[in-house]
Amino acid sequence: MKQETINSLKADCEISLSDYLESLEGLKDQSILITGGTGFVGKWIAEAVSLLNNEYNFNIKLYLLARNVQEYKEEVPHLAKQSFINLIEQDVRNVGIIPEDVKWVIHAAGSPDNRKHSINPLKTMDTFYKGTNAILDACLRLPSINKFIHLSSNNVYGQPIHPQTQIKENQLGVLDCNTVKAAYSESKRMAETVCAIYRNQQKLPIVIIRPFSLIGPYQGLEKPWAINNFIRDSILGGPIRILGNEDTIRSYLYGSDMAFWLLKALANGKRGATYNLGGDQPISLKDLSGKVTSNFSNKIEVLVKYSKQYPAHPSVSVPDTTAIKQDLDVKQTIDFDLALKKTINWYKHAGI
Repeated sequence: MKQETINSLKADCEISLSDYLESLEGLKDQSILITGGTGFVGKWIAEAVSLLNNEYNFNIKLYLLARNVQEYKEEVPHLAKQSFINLIEQDVRNVGIIPEDVKWVIHAAGSPDNRKHSINPLKTMDTFYKGTNAILDACLRLPSINKFIHLSSNNVYGQPIHPQTQIKENQLGVLDCNTVKAAYSESKRMAETVCAIYRNQQKLPIVIIRPFSLIGPYQGLEKPWAINNFIRDSILGGPIRILGNEDTIRSYLYGSDMAFWLLKALANGKRGATYNLGGDQPISLKDLSGKVTSNFSNKIEVLVKYSKQYPAHPSVSVPDTTAIKQDLDVKQTIDFDLALKKTINWYKHAGI
């Protein structure tokens, strides 16, 4: 990775750090474990901690637990060689013992890629249920633990009862459990229930975070999400294909904002709280395709691939972020247009 590219990530983290520095003081000289630590979430947290350590002397130690650490070393050598990063190669389902100096945990293991869930739904459910149970059980063996962040998913909300409104944390909708497609959503719900049991019976200090759509470097363009596909196809010259209803609505949060929101939740989140994490600027697939193509000098064709006569119902998934903003005083420092531009520039230079 070129130094210019690394510097751009550091600059993004500087923007997102904003005025959070004092409120993160509790993480100084601490050890943090991240399961699924080599993925999108883990890489961005490593970038954020790198800034805190190298520029502000936080002296945080990161343990990144994942099934394949060799890929991490090859993809982000500038992070892998950092002295504060310790890689642990292990399946989260088999975790028994974690380093005794760990007092803070972010449980982010498991892929949100629906293709993997469709291919092996039982493994999906096994990973989220057994993995969550195993890491929580391992935390009980630690001398002490200050905070456990469980990364859930906006998919636990199911089909919103009021689809035109932003989704609040207590606004659970309808989920059809009698389908293979429910494997991811139901296993995420089950994992939250496991957390509730350990929080109530074992008194573990657990905070649940439900991420919505995210954007930024380190999120592979091969992932089956519209924004990734739009960027990839535009870089390749087009056309862009909208698969489904063009009025489907999402919102997006940039990677560096996500990382510092999670660190704020780790340092300051209320025990037992549940927070949405995501952007609050709704955008339809139709408008999204226009914003993506406007970042390219050549004309990119946009194709809508569904029947005009029998269109699918548009889905709306936008979080109400009032709770996390009020409790943790976070803000979206990189708006969607800038986040999109930064992401496109990253992939133009990084290649696909």
